[in-house]
Amino acid sequence: MKNYFTLKHIKGDIFGGVTAGIVALPLALAFGLSSGLGPSAGLYGAIFVSFFAALFGGTNTQISGPTAPMTAVSMGVIAGIIAINDGDVSQALPAILTVFLLAGLMQVVLGFLGLGKYIKYIPYPVVSGFMTAIGVIILITQIMPAIGYYPKEDLEYVNEFKPQAEEIILNNILKDEAGEGLLVLEDFQQTIKRANEITPAKIQQEAATLAGRDSSGVIGALKILPRGLRNINWLEILLTLSTIIIIFGFKKITKVIPSTLVALLTVSGVAYFANLDYRTIPQIPSGFPTPNLEIFTNFDLGSVTPYIFTALALALLGAIDSLLTSVVADNMTKTQHNPNKELVGQGIGNTIGAIFGGLPGAGATIRTVVNINSGGKTRISGMIAGVLLLLIMVSIGPTASKIPAAVLAGILITVGISVMDYKGLKAIPNMPKPEVAIMLIVLVLSSVWDLVFAVGIGMVIASLMFMKKIGDLTSEKSEMNSLEEEPWTDEYAFPTHLKEEVFIKHINGPLFFGTTSDFVTLSNQLPDTAQAVIIRMDKTNYIDQSGLYALEDVIVPLVNEGKKVLIVGLQKQPKYMMERVNMIPKLIPNEDLFDNINDCLTYIKKNVKDIYSEK
Repeated sequence: MKNYFTLKHIKGDIFGGVTAGIVALPLALAFGLSSGLGPSAGLYGAIFVSFFAALFGGTNTQISGPTAPMTAVSMGVIAGIIAINDGDVSQALPAILTVFLLAGLMQVVLGFLGLGKYIKYIPYPVVSGFMTAIGVIILITQIMPAIGYYPKEDLEYVNEFKPQAEEIILNNILKDEAGEGLLVLEDFQQTIKRANEITPAKIQQEAATLAGRDSSGVIGALKILPRGLRNINWLEILLTLSTIIIIFGFKKITKVIPSTLVALLTVSGVAYFANLDYRTIPQIPSGFPTPNLEIFTNFDLGSVTPYIFTALALALLGAIDSLLTSVVADNMTKTQHNPNKELVGQGIGNTIGAIFGGLPGAGATIRTVVNINSGGKTRISGMIAGVLLLLIMVSIGPTASKIPAAVLAGILITVGISVMDYKGLKAIPNMPKPEVAIMLIVLVLSSVWDLVFAVGIGMVIASLMFMKKIGDLTSEKSEMNSLEEEPWTDEYAFPTHLKEEVFIKHINGPLFFGTTSDFVTLSNQLPDTAQAVIIRMDKTNYIDQSGLYALEDVIVPLVNEGKKVLIVGLQKQPKYMMERVNMIPKLIPNEDLFDNINDCLTYIKKNVKDIYSEK
């Protein structure tokens, strides 16, 4: 897009960026709070990812920041690393941010490798199951904050974990001393001394950490639900319901003003000025964000190594999320995004955001649509959205800390409801059963187990099903026929008197490991009368190693039996593969390769005798 800096574009970019930034504010706070790092982390992510992804990205109108899928995966990383660090968020933060930084760097690498164009090959059932699972996770995990119940603050519940907490603390002492070489009989007094230093406060802290871990995620939330329902805070649930009603209700009045912002300001204002006894969100810093240099100074490879795969999953998820939004933006603006450049921009944004303590983000569809509808034309709009959020944080950070936690829970519940793929769910009765199975497997596994592994399993199953289908279709149309049975249109002129001497094999598609099982039975299909076999490979533009060796296994016994093997329409890639293993010219001389069936027919007429008709 040319003329980025004309007055017309700048005016539209200002309106688009400001509106998108306002929409992003409550969502950033909500995602940050639900992640476990606090609302400031969501705000930092929205600021830096939005600005730098717009500056370096490949989609002019895209607005980026923390999204529901990215936050859902991040929650697992954060909870796992905090648990390893005995519930100490500040101690766990460098390792958490290192994982986020690695995810950003991986996105940059994906962009430079040109892998952006391959994202479109992810099957729809996998995406559908994943997005619906995100909605389920958000809805279920926000039940406790919505009703004002926090398991780690329930002393009766936490006390149930005290025996386990004491055992863990003692085991840690024994492990430490074993590593220091002190765990011997002579120095056992040192172990007793350390055990005596265990205070009730330390036990209580470890028990609270265990309680938090036990009640986290979908399974944990459902497990603790009966206790939560017995301890409902009616004020908190009233604030949550008011937020939800305003968000959905105000949209029916007008969409010019973001309903999420209206709900945030209205419910928070009423709660604050009425002096209600509500729970506030954690404190939001008011100064300019500072880089967390402990990522580099306290770098510990051991604490990050278990999360390398998760970092890659975050990178891929961010890529999918962003590029799907880019397609939406293209459709609205009639432009064409650069997928690889977009990945580089998202990676840079997530890398810088991690250094400043922000949640990872991606292209956000709703915010991008708002930006375009408000007049955003160029990447300046995304940068303005980031700057606006920074100004809001610096100027009213302490005031924003008065926002009720229940309001953000209500906002997240509406996000969970909206992010689910209702189109895919409604189509279940009409979808092929294998695709329904993939969607449900990804949905269930993502909800109750692990988002990353669920998507991986879904991809594997979808790939296997796809290969089986292609293999079945190829084999179905690749039977061994005599010349008078089901010929291709260019074979009708073939002399019928050679029908007992010449047989033909049609390969209708790629020859790969999914199609080889039926292909290798070729020699068993031939009658004793056969003198020559024509293998038509006009439609075979690809052959893998399994297909190559299957072809060899078929040709070798035919040649050893003295039968002539002729290949028609051999394309470039299959020919290259056959030459590499010396099948050409060792098994099939070059003179037995024909560009078209007419040349092969001429050869057959001259060289194959009509033995059986003559008898």
